Amino acid sequence: MAYACIRQRIYGDNKMKNVTVFLIMAFFCNFLACAQGSGNTSNGGTMKIIVSDRELTATLVQNSSTEALLEWLREGPITINMRDYGNMEKVGSLGRNLPRNDERINAVAGDIILYQGNSLVIYYAPNTWSFTRLGRVNNVTGQELLNILGAGNVTVILEATE
Repeated sequence: MAYACIRQRIYGDNKMKNVTVFLIMAFFCNFLACAQGSGNTSNGGTMKIIVSDRELTATLVQNSSTEALLEWLREGPITINMRDYGNMEKVGSLGRNLPRNDERINAVAGDIILYQGNSLVIYYAPNTWSFTRLGRVNNVTGQELLNILGAGNVTVILEATE
């Protein structure tokens, strides 16, 4: 009863106003949930990606996959032989399984992905699939990344930055 009186006093009888207030509240609740919930914030650390004579940096998201990757990188650099796949990515076996945090992702150029728990993928073109986001290569476009990675097979070295 008290709620109805307060609601009546605040919102009145205008149903359009009620719908507008509801939509605004739903938007802010959704915004807060997204800001807090996915675990894919970019405070998971950084790493270097060395390709031939180029040194790139990547910002990692925070999840159990990147925690395991950074722990492994503290032991020393990781060398990955990568091959082109689908004219959109370079993929290579890690030789070890990392924890998976798979979710449906719309990957874009620069995204670094863990595929099936044991393969590292660097995207230079978009793709949508269910896999684990690890991070993003900093300050390169898709075309620049493609030029750096080159055609065909490439060897990349991952190193800790800390």
